[in-house]
Amino acid sequence: MLASPKINFERPIMQLTKLSLRGLEIFQLVAKSGSVRKVAADTGLSISTVSHHLRRLEDDLGVSLLDHTRRPMVLTPVGTIFLRYIDGGLRLIRRGEIELASGNLIEAQNLRLGIVDDFESEVAPELMQFLMRAMPKCIFKHYTRPSLEILELLQKQNLDAGVATRPPHDLPGLIEYPLLRDPFVLAVPKSNKTPAEDLLQDGSGLPFLRYSREQIIGNLIETHLRRSKVSLENRFELESNQSIMGMIAEEIGWAITTPSQYVRAKRFHDRITLLPFPRKNFARTISLYTTEFYPHELATLIADTIRRLLSRHVVEQVTASTPWLLHDFQLLTDADEQI
Repeated sequence: MLASPKINFERPIMQLTKLSLRGLEIFQLVAKSGSVRKVAADTGLSISTVSHHLRRLEDDLGVSLLDHTRRPMVLTPVGTIFLRYIDGGLRLIRRGEIELASGNLIEAQNLRLGIVDDFESEVAPELMQFLMRAMPKCIFKHYTRPSLEILELLQKQNLDAGVATRPPHDLPGLIEYPLLRDPFVLAVPKSNKTPAEDLLQDGSGLPFLRYSREQIIGNLIETHLRRSKVSLENRFELESNQSIMGMIAEEIGWAITTPSQYVRAKRFHDRITLLPFPRKNFARTISLYTTEFYPHELATLIADTIRRLLSRHVVEQVTASTPWLLHDFQLLTDADEQI
């Protein structure tokens, strides 16, 4: 049996203090991507600077952590062991930095918050006003993006928190705070007389308006249609919710959408009707996501505030005129079953 590789720790303790935190972070990034070039592009550093950090770290440790002859680069056996400790150590350091910087709400200093464009007008303005009062020393950076972009920014640690549609796959490294169960419904022109089931069978002659399959909402709809063995002609596929709602109002087509998407299109409400999905119902979940380093106290404050705003500006507006949605269109809490 081969002996396990070992790092030579029989050296003066003071020598270990030469290790650079930036060098450890660079090593972690290169170890996971296998590419100095990619890490340089992601961090804004030059390729030579990234390479210098790696060489300096290996020189300080007296070992080779990466096989520099391979493309993509791979960890040496010693590098694999060292990365395990680096992952845990950097996680603790980042958590400590954030908690020290945040302390309590009054002392919180930075918040990079992303909100899915679904709620840019209904929720975002009041949320920012509340957070400005609750965290008077905080510097805010607010981003409006599609769900997929928000989740990618979070996983790259370019955001602290973000509101997005839950994707169909797991999100390692992120903490989820469920906010809203947003059921799928049919949106049809006010003049429509065709039953919902006939629409699913392409029996009305009215075209089906698809959300882009590159969006999470479009992907969720297509997956459910396949499971339900529903095949609808693909003539229109759009990224813009407002365009879809406008086309429905003009009697150009119909769509599968959600109540929160309908709320955004206020100027079309008098020309659109919502109908229950005629088969097994399904829903998307809107959640607040944070990195694993972000303080739970601040994440809970943000989540609770968003729920209150969603209740007032979204849920109550829709259920007042469409009471059959009362049991499906609901706020969620951390304790709720995640549907």
